[in-house]
Formats: sequence, structure tokens, C-alpha cells
Amino acid sequence: MIRIRTVCVYCGSSAGSRPEHLAAAEAFGRLLAEAGVGLVYGGGDIGLMGAIARSTLASGGHVTGIIPQFLVDREVMLGDVQELVVTADMHERKRLMFERSDAFVALPGGVGTLEELVEQLTWAQLGRHDKPILIADLAGFWTPLISLLDHMAVEGFLRPGLDVPYLVATRVEDILPALEAAAPLLQELADDADAAAPVGQL
Repeated sequence: MIRIRTVCVYCGSSAGSRPEHLAAAEAFGRLLAEAGVGLVYGGGDIGLMGAIARSTLASGGHVTGIIPQFLVDREVMLGDVQELVVTADMHERKRLMFERSDAFVALPGGVGTLEELVEQLTWAQLGRHDKPILIADLAGFWTPLISLLDHMAVEGFLRPGLDVPYLVATRVEDILPALEAAAPLLQELADDADAAAPVGQL
């Protein structure tokens, strides 16, 4: 049985202009802690990043912050987390965030959040991983991106067999249940692959 133990959350180092996004980050941090699911995030102490980390910590949850050296001062690193990893560069940061996480969630954010989300979608599309990816379309923030993905499919750039696998939740309280619901499907796919593999190649 697969259970989501850690979730990597991509989100803005800014709080944005809508208070509900900050409130959503804080609420999700509490939900992670209450569910016993660890948070993996970018290590900052400002914006939505800082809000979700501090909320998780305040609710008794476990937080792993992963931040490159050049952003330590710029993003005001949060030093109170249980595990803090300072990497040499962005490539190492993203690799470690991937390795430490069972699933990925994109809360509202800027181009950095978008880039991290799209990278995971690309890797999943190419079959490099099957971890759940969820777009938290809170207050319609990611609706333009979801529409663009649909447009790409209509235009023939997302071909059958090369689908972009992602989940969508429009409420914070639906995020973890959606990830957990995806986990049995992942286990079933893994079991099917093992059963189909020739003896000696497992």
C-alpha cells in the first residue's frame, strides 16, 4: 500500500495581492501537520512559502526546507525547520525536492512556481516518474494554465499516449484526499508493471 508521507509544495515567495491565498497556504500547512504528512518546500521565510512552513511547524508537523546558497539571504531562509538543506545551485535543489517527496502540489505563485510545476509535468509526461501532481486552482488562480493545457491538447501538441497527468483541486481541504486517492492507482500500475516484467528483470 502506498501512502503519501511527504508532499512537495511549490508556491510564491510573495504573499500576492489576495489575502485568501495566504490563508490557503496557512490552512494547508495545518492540514499537512494534522495528517502526519511532511512538508518539503523551498526553504524561504517570506510569502506563501514562509506561511505554509510556519503553519506546518506551529501545528506540530515536520518541515524540510531546501534552498540554494544564493537565495539564503535573498529569500530570508527559515531556520526553524527540522531539516534544512542548503544546496550549491537550483539544479541540486530541485533534484533533492523531487527525491524527498511522494507528491507535488502547486499553490499560487510566480514564474518560479510555474517552472517547477511544468518541470514535474514534463517529467511525468516522459515517464520519468509517476508521483501525483496536483494543481491547487484556488480562487481560479491556475485556471488560465489549465485552459492552456486543454488548448495544447486540442491543437495536437499533447498527443494520446503523451498525456500530461495532473490532478486539480479548488479547495484546500480536497488536496490531500485527492493525492491519497491517486496513490492506490499508482500502486496498481506498479503491480501491473511488475507482473508484466520478465523473470530476472524485476
